[in-house]
This record gives sequence, C-alpha cells and structure tokens, in this order.
Amino acid sequence: MRLIIFGPPGAGKGTQAKMVAEHFGIIHLSTGKMFREAINQGTELGNLVQSIIDEGQLVPDQTVVDMVEETIASEDYGKGYIIDGFPRTVEQAVAFDNMLERRNESVDAFISLHAPDDVLIQRLLTRGEGRSDDTEEKIKTRLEVYKKETAPVMEYYQQAGMFRSVDGTGTVEEIFQRILSALPKK
Repeated sequence: MRLIIFGPPGAGKGTQAKMVAEHFGIIHLSTGKMFREAINQGTELGNLVQSIIDEGQLVPDQTVVDMVEETIASEDYGKGYIIDGFPRTVEQAVAFDNMLERRNESVDAFISLHAPDDVLIQRLLTRGEGRSDDTEEKIKTRLEVYKKETAPVMEYYQQAGMFRSVDGTGTVEEIFQRILSALPKK
C-alpha cells in the first residue's frame, strides 16, 4: 500500500500518518522529519532548508524529489509506505508519478485532511515543537503559501481518481477512523 497524506500545516498529517503506518505495518516517510534531522545534523542540505523554512517558503522541488527517490529505493519500502509532506507542488507530484511508473508502482490513495484556518493556527501555536516558523505571522504566511502553491496538488490527484477528502477536525481517533473509512478496500 502506497499512500500520500496531505493537508495544510497543522492539519495533523504527521500524527495520522504514524497511526496509519502502525495500523497497516508500513513505513511513515515524513519529508519534514528528514529535513529536521538534516538541520539538527548541520548538513549542507540542513543549512539550506533552515534558511528557506525561516522565510516560510517551500524547499525546491528537485531537492525534495531527489531525497524521496533515494529513500524509497530502499527495500524497506517494498511493503508500502505513507508519505507525509510530499508532494507539495504539481511538479513534485508529476515527478513522483514518473518515478513510481519506472518502478511499476502507483499511489493507492491521496488522503487530504482539511480544517478551518483558525483551528490550524491554534494547533500550530500550541503544538510545542518550538519550531522557528511557529509564530502567528509565519503560520499565516505558510498557510498562504500552501493555498497558492500546494493546494493545486489536490486537483492533480482528483483528476487521477485517487483523491480522498477527510475532515481533520475532532479527536485524533475520530480523524483516524475517517481516514480508514476513506481508503480503497483491497
């Protein structure tokens, strides 16, 4: 099973991806976590990413695509995975589909979590990660970037017939049950 979990900052992608991964025995691949590890290790990629994040912008498409391709090439990913934080642009989605096609694979479902902006802002301000971009001003910038650059990815996957919209409000367990109900039955 190959899944993408999608949504604006604060929608609960990481929390839900972890639960879905545990439920199905697949790997949770978080590009955000990969970037945070690179930042903490002070790598060249980490320093680049930190400067981009500090401005509330997205990491360049090719950088993200290359990182994901290298990661999923590992045989650990053969049983399946849920990706959180990728693709964030239509260009990344097309590159990902092309990458999967070369591997004779495809995405099983694209799960899009949605919640009102005021809920997202409150979640991000109170999540306690201490990220440099978790101020109200930067959160609003991130939400605008999401709407402008990332939301078109939903349309791409709608056209491909993989799109599943899930209400991202309520308890963690309620949202998880909605996700399970939205997945294609195999």
